[in-house]
Amino acid sequence: MRRGADSDQLELAVVPPPRTADDLLAALRALGLRRIARCTLTRNRTVMVSFGDGEIRVHEGYLAAPEPVLRAIVTFVEGRTSTDRRAARQALLAAAVVSRVEPRPPERTHPDDEPLVARLTATHRRLNAERFGGALASVPVRVSRRMRSRLGHYVPAAQGMPVEIVISRRHIRRDGWADAEDTLLHEMVHQWQDESGLLVDHRAAFRRKAREVGATPSAKRIVDQPRRLAG
Repeated sequence: MRRGADSDQLELAVVPPPRTADDLLAALRALGLRRIARCTLTRNRTVMVSFGDGEIRVHEGYLAAPEPVLRAIVTFVEGRTSTDRRAARQALLAAAVVSRVEPRPPERTHPDDEPLVARLTATHRRLNAERFGGALASVPVRVSRRMRSRLGHYVPAAQGMPVEIVISRRHIRRDGWADAEDTLLHEMVHQWQDESGLLVDHRAAFRRKAREVGATPSAKRIVDQPRRLAG
């Protein structure tokens, strides 16, 4: 805000909202973001903000977010305590930026894949009893024919979407049941994070729990040819 040279009126310097990933990264850095070198905009309707390997991936709806929400993104990345990061996560989810983007029709399990769903559901029930002491809730398990690179995905209790675990049909057919069961167990660790009030990520708490229950702690992707692995 500054005073006009020839007027007693105050002129408000209005900073335009970010329009690109680079603009958003600059705005976040101005608010204290330090550990991130790259920013990518996404349209993912279940994971609003994620980061790793020096990159932050942010839903494009946050381009129009006010400064307090941008500060929450910074705290989500830079927060020193889990309490700070959880509060930032709730602030980001409450912003409800997904409604600004045309939703994609939800995928349903193909009727031919229902036997796989039944087997995965039974396996979830068994692993819950064996590895988690029956502490996890019973959640829907879906088989996806859309997934090409991801092996599985846990949809957390956010944005009013139903909680579910999704496993790639291609993964099951290509890699076999033992690997699919390991992927399911990996996603169940994410379920444990969510139900425990923790951030759903692959950081230290996830790795400790994964080792405890015998799950593969690293995120995995199907690789048809050499490509950079996602964290």
